[in-house]
Amino acid sequence: QVQLVESGGGLVQPGGSLRLSCAASGFTLDYYDIGWFRQAPGKEREGVSCISSSDGSTYYADSVKGRFTISRDNAKNTVYLQMNSLKPEDTAVYYCATHLARGVCKLLLHLRIPIDYWGQGTQVTVSS
Repeated sequence: QVQLVESGGGLVQPGGSLRLSCAASGFTLDYYDIGWFRQAPGKEREGVSCISSSDGSTYYADSVKGRFTISRDNAKNTVYLQMNSLKPEDTAVYYCATHLARGVCKLLLHLRIPIDYWGQGTQVTVSS
């Protein structure tokens, strides 16, 4: 059974940091490109970051470049999203997801290909 489980969300003050985790089961995560997405209340879901399975290349939305870092620990079958310098506008439910393919990060990040599996999401709230 394929499953993605996010964790690490919470309440943080502006300027603070959080590290989200996306643990995979039922498949080997490093075989496929994995993306992070977020959805704020009243807004559409948007791509945040993606890590390529083929060469480890990373991709980011302009709104998070320089603040967020995506990484992968193959031994733990887990992808991480390190979020620094958090802003109130980063408040959203964060999801990890995959299309179960390689070399599709640019399409995945912009949701231009169907998602095969979503995690259940983890809430991130940035507020003082």
